[in-house]
Amino acid sequence: MINKNPERFFMEIYVVKEGDTVDSIADSYGISVSSIVFDNQLVYPYPLAVGQALLISTGGGNTPDYPVFVNGYAYPFIEQDTLDETLPFLSSLSVFSYGFTTAGELVPPAIDDTFMIRSALDAGVRPVLTLTPFGADGNFNNFLVTSVVNNEEVKSNLLSSLLAVLQEKKFQGVDIDFEYVLPEDRIPYAEFVADVRNFLSPYGYHVSVALAPKTSDNQSGLLYEGHDYGLLGEAADSVLLMTYEWGYTYGPPMAVAPINQVRRVVEYAVSRIEPSKIDLGIPNYGYDWTLPYVRGNSRARTVSNLEAVQLAIDAGVSIEFDETVMSPHFRYEKEGQTHEVWFEDVRSYREKFALIPTYSLRGMGYWQIMRFFRPNWLLLADSFVIQ
Repeated sequence: MINKNPERFFMEIYVVKEGDTVDSIADSYGISVSSIVFDNQLVYPYPLAVGQALLISTGGGNTPDYPVFVNGYAYPFIEQDTLDETLPFLSSLSVFSYGFTTAGELVPPAIDDTFMIRSALDAGVRPVLTLTPFGADGNFNNFLVTSVVNNEEVKSNLLSSLLAVLQEKKFQGVDIDFEYVLPEDRIPYAEFVADVRNFLSPYGYHVSVALAPKTSDNQSGLLYEGHDYGLLGEAADSVLLMTYEWGYTYGPPMAVAPINQVRRVVEYAVSRIEPSKIDLGIPNYGYDWTLPYVRGNSRARTVSNLEAVQLAIDAGVSIEFDETVMSPHFRYEKEGQTHEVWFEDVRSYREKFALIPTYSLRGMGYWQIMRFFRPNWLLLADSFVIQ
């Protein structure tokens, strides 16, 4: 089993200023250039952007005492190297995803996920089957939800199929991610989650459920109305708050997970669900918008956190940090068009991490781990005891 709590070094965050170089920053801290380069995945000849946040290992030792559960979602097309580098920081790995038919037959991912399960088990990480109601178009289909939560025969078929696959492939849990549940299916959906848990618990399987980021009981909108926090929190062993996608592909430029909005969801969640059951959703990506934004026409491009910084470096622009939403962002020009980028860095992650002990949460779940961002994982390991 991989050691999830290796030797730690006290971490500081340094924000690059005009005239800084990796050598000058290393000299000021009395540490090696190679340490900064490795921890921050810098690329030779190590150019920096003004406003870029760097994680600095300053030595000494840090002994965190707050235990957390850490989950990461991944598709079966994840690179083996990325998976191997991430697994030491995870408690569980959620394979995204398994679907089902209107008859309750389980539909596996198009790409074989055996290597993910094997790698997780070898690393002492729990592989989890993610169950989603995806239609033929690859989108969430609430008709599929209705077909299973309101029909005992279909539900029974799905439960049997789930158990067979869990046992055959050596999964250790199920994560239920049903989105855009119809308002009239609110109670049947919660009952379905409870049925899954009751059916699988005797076999030792953990059942979690993903929740839309609500801030009140009566929040309107198809994304929210079918998710009853109180009922679903009671039905499942644990829940994931999907606290991301305020800034999203088709929306206007803004932070993916603005801390003020994330906090509102957490405060509502702990009023309806036992905090020790709650995992905080954390995004591992950003977006690049072309301006002007035109609703119904504009489409943002997903970027990794490292790619976002490189865009700023290539364009020679400074990275700014919004103190209200606690997220980095910048604008740049390319081929006569203005772009706006919002992404995550160690400053924004530090703010999210702080919510977990503040509200006595169970841990966190990353959407998604397809791109390795070492500074996040080093900061995580320096902040918590990973279970």
